Amino acid sequence: MAHQAHDEIRDLTPEQVADALSRDAILLVDVREPHEIAQERIAGSVFLPMSQFDPAGIPDPGERTVVFSCGSGIRSLRAAAIAQAAGLHYDAHLAGGIKAWKAAGFPTER
Repeated sequence: MAHQAHDEIRDLTPEQVADALSRDAILLVDVREPHEIAQERIAGSVFLPMSQFDPAGIPDPGERTVVFSCGSGIRSLRAAAIAQAAGLHYDAHLAGGIKAWKAAGFPTER
């Protein structure tokens, strides 16, 4: 796989993601694996595990912005790059992943 620069992928802070979620302005796509999601997740996110990630499986976001998330921000960058390579204009991820989300004091659900 060709290595792609990530300068066209926007890093969103937990605060930006929480605000956008509260306004239903984003579709948060969690690309962690099922065993990780079973432990905790961000309420309102949809799941598309990286191990079987197919950009075609992302639900239609309608007017919302698609934002990827994962554990620490590595897989979400990869998912955004894969989506872009497939011709989708999804250019945002939760920088630092669910770890940053929790460090910022936001809740998760089981």
